[in-house]
Amino acid sequence: MDTAKVYVIDTVVTRPGRAKEFVDAYLHGYVPGARARGMTLEHLVVSPPIWFPDEPNTVIATWVLDGAPGWWAMTWQGRPDEAVRRWWAETEHLVLERTRSTGAAAADVERLGNV
Repeated sequence: MDTAKVYVIDTVVTRPGRAKEFVDAYLHGYVPGARARGMTLEHLVVSPPIWFPDEPNTVIATWVLDGAPGWWAMTWQGRPDEAVRRWWAETEHLVLERTRSTGAAAADVERLGNV
């Protein structure tokens, strides 16, 4: 049976004029560790699609995990990982706010919830 995908969506509102710097830091500092935790970066979207010099941007990273086992593995590796907390603390000066949400295709929800 194929594995239902679980999506992790990081939404980051950057400080004015700092979006490009944040994206570069995310790609070079955060992404390698996330990949090591089993995450696959599907999309990295900047909204609006312009590097504002004096306004915030919203950066949305969509990650894919292999079902519930992939989500649990990522979660239990990331929660105690001091490097993750340190990275976010070191980039705090670039960020106004951030959220993380998870989801799945509607057709996969029942299967994912039946563990």
